[in-house]
Amino acid sequence: MTLLDSPTIDCVQQRIKRKLEDFIDDDLSSSDLVSVRMRKDDPNPDSPSSTATLNSFPDQITTHHPHFQPRASSSSICSFPNFTQFFVRMISGGKTLVLHGNPEDKIMSIHEKIQSATGIPLMEQRLIYGGKQLHWEQSLSQCGITNDSGLHLVGRMRSTGHPQAWQVVDDLVSVICRLCKGERGVCIKSVKSRLMEFLNMTPKDGIDHAAPYLNIFLSSSAIAALVMLYMSPHTGNKECAEDSIQHFIKSSRNVLPRPIYPEFAPIVLEFCKLLGRATARDDPLYKLCRSSLGSMVEHVKIGRNSKYYDGSGYKKMVIAVQEIFPFVDELAKKLSEGLISSMESNFGPSPNDVRDFAAFVRPLKDAIVSQVPFGTLIPMPYNQNLPCYSDEVKFLYMLFYDLLSNLQLCLNKVEDVVKKEKGDGGWDQYLSILKELHYISELYQGAEDYFWTNLKSYKASLCYLIVRYAKRGDDYKWILDHKDLTDFESRRHLVMMLLPEVKDEYEELHEMLIDRSQLLSESFEYIARADPDTLRGGLFMEFKNEEATGPGVLREWFFLVCQAIFNPQNALFVPCPNDRRRFFPNPASKVDPMHLDYFSFAGRVIALALMHKMQVGIVFDRAFFLQLAGMNVCLEDIKDADPYLYNSCKQILDMDPCAVDEDTLGLTFVWESEELGSMKVLELLPDGKQITVNSKNRKEYVDLLIKHRFVTSVSQQVTHFARGFADIVTDEEIQKRCFKSLELEDLDGMLHGSESDVSVDDWKAHTEYNGYKDTDPQIYWFWKIVGGMSAEQRKVLLFFWTSVKYLPVEGFGGLASRLYIYKSNESFDRLPSSHTCFYRICFPAYSSMAMMQQRLNVITQEHVGCSFGTW
Repeated sequence: MTLLDSPTIDCVQQRIKRKLEDFIDDDLSSSDLVSVRMRKDDPNPDSPSSTATLNSFPDQITTHHPHFQPRASSSSICSFPNFTQFFVRMISGGKTLVLHGNPEDKIMSIHEKIQSATGIPLMEQRLIYGGKQLHWEQSLSQCGITNDSGLHLVGRMRSTGHPQAWQVVDDLVSVICRLCKGERGVCIKSVKSRLMEFLNMTPKDGIDHAAPYLNIFLSSSAIAALVMLYMSPHTGNKECAEDSIQHFIKSSRNVLPRPIYPEFAPIVLEFCKLLGRATARDDPLYKLCRSSLGSMVEHVKIGRNSKYYDGSGYKKMVIAVQEIFPFVDELAKKLSEGLISSMESNFGPSPNDVRDFAAFVRPLKDAIVSQVPFGTLIPMPYNQNLPCYSDEVKFLYMLFYDLLSNLQLCLNKVEDVVKKEKGDGGWDQYLSILKELHYISELYQGAEDYFWTNLKSYKASLCYLIVRYAKRGDDYKWILDHKDLTDFESRRHLVMMLLPEVKDEYEELHEMLIDRSQLLSESFEYIARADPDTLRGGLFMEFKNEEATGPGVLREWFFLVCQAIFNPQNALFVPCPNDRRRFFPNPASKVDPMHLDYFSFAGRVIALALMHKMQVGIVFDRAFFLQLAGMNVCLEDIKDADPYLYNSCKQILDMDPCAVDEDTLGLTFVWESEELGSMKVLELLPDGKQITVNSKNRKEYVDLLIKHRFVTSVSQQVTHFARGFADIVTDEEIQKRCFKSLELEDLDGMLHGSESDVSVDDWKAHTEYNGYKDTDPQIYWFWKIVGGMSAEQRKVLLFFWTSVKYLPVEGFGGLASRLYIYKSNESFDRLPSSHTCFYRICFPAYSSMAMMQQRLNVITQEHVGCSFGTW
């Protein structure tokens, strides 16, 4: 039995035949479109715009006009003895009617006999002989018809407006028929060329113009024929079909404009249906078609009914929910199989299956949501009827429950394996599946709480998966707000995925040449005036009159310029009284006319520092941090920034109500502050001087005080800082998301670095030697001297060595490279030198520990430690 004889192929053949018969049997009044075999090489038709060959045999893979109802076979012969015998050919190379008639019979009578034999209406027939159309009132003899003459029956072309499209489709089917029969001399490449010809002729100037062309392809037998070709046993047919279908579907994305491309989805859907019946679910062509359909459905109007109302009228629904439901079911099963497999091997769910699952689930959920009153969650167990989708509602809930149960088993294994440090495998899609399950959980009452409650038991696994597999460009909003399920490392990683990626291409770097004596002003010119795209491309830094260049110099510049920006003498920021490492925008910064431009510059620099993973020894006040995250500031948030105001407000709120109402405080709704040496009074409410603070309004008074002091008074400064930050991260929403996703302490770790003193043991463990051995006396002396240094001296030495003054939270293990001590061949009187780009310090083999200590004491002075490296 050949492949085409198999039950699977027989099913496809039957489907092709059913499609064709259904097309022929359509309501005669339903359409005036012509769907007939049109052949460019036909010698008889008067013109391709007015004639078309008829085929009366539905077992041929071809297209038909719905008005034509041919039913006769080749055995249908009308006999007229002793008269002229002639032939009426129904299709080029197909079957033929043998008719008899009197030479004086009118052509009209021949049409009637054809109608009797085939069922083709008179008005749909045209007879061609000798290249001319025969008219009804003419006789056989007048037309020159003699014995054995060959007439050609064609159809009257209705006004389709798209005859060329029908002709291309019909030619395509004709070529495929011949290939499936195994005919020789057929050009296989013509299949792809016909498909591209059809795609290229499809109008690109609007859906209304393009839709009829796509409907022609969909309503013809072209898709079924292409699937038949794919299943054909003849050499080269399968490869031809696979290549042609792939090229056709992939090219549609590029050839068709974006508004028209979704209209191509029903064609791809039909390919999926036929291939799904004819092939296995892991067939590469089927998977390609399914993935292509998945990429389209998010742009397609999907619903239960065939039409939807868009406000201006009813329009046709491109795809019904019931048509994508099987794909969700199929892919959910594959994901479950993949999850189970990942617990037993290193192979988990396929990324393509996960992507396709997400693509089909989302329109299904959206269609269900459209049937639910706004803001309403569906109760489970499901005990009521929506207008539709009851089956889908139940199915999606069970899918959510089953997949989450399997994932919990997988997360349990992740935790066990990570603890044992045995590596991992097959886990890369867990986060993506969790995201889709969370998306589904938003439909049902209690499902989202159930989702998060279960994940809390697997926090360690979740954090590991985030750090290991979260990638730039993916959407992690679903997890970013749930900081109770993440730790510093995972939150930092997620925020880094929101920031642009640092590029190392030299040609794209933004070059800066800065004079140290004009550090802040020249840095401002280079950063504030630059195009943000250029800054995102990378930075190249060099100080004037110095040899050093490269990453080490860039690290030094970041540290120095941030220290300058937040230096209180520059009036942009003020330190918090209770924690002078923390800074808040200076309400009086307007003493500098360019202060707002400098705040935008500061926002850019901080975003770039985070993007480049630079620790610059700066941290923000909580009130400033919350405003950057788009969150409200409350009393507890101002404790460090203004301890005096904090204590005063606490006293007002804690006072006995009776004492407050007796006007013991003597307060009204005004704020008095000193600005540039003079007192300024601001009313917190209209006519606030006349409103006395009492026990009922004291909370409002405190809230207004805080809002004015920490929000209103610095709103312009915060806005410009945020705008500068958003310039680098490309979007204001991403800017807010970066800060909102972190705890203040997380930002401290990313921007300031480790709060711990530099550990000599950790330093030593991450240092390698070149020219020295760890047993050499010079190495012993070196670490003994470093161990005796003060914390600040160690920072200066580290900065001289690496241009890093504040280590990452992880210590030396968080640096981009290990550290190196190189033996130099210079004389003993030379000081150590460094190559900060490579985390390298060099010194000669000093003859004594005292000599080495004297040299190290020189370079660990604060004013010497900077700009001492070579490159």
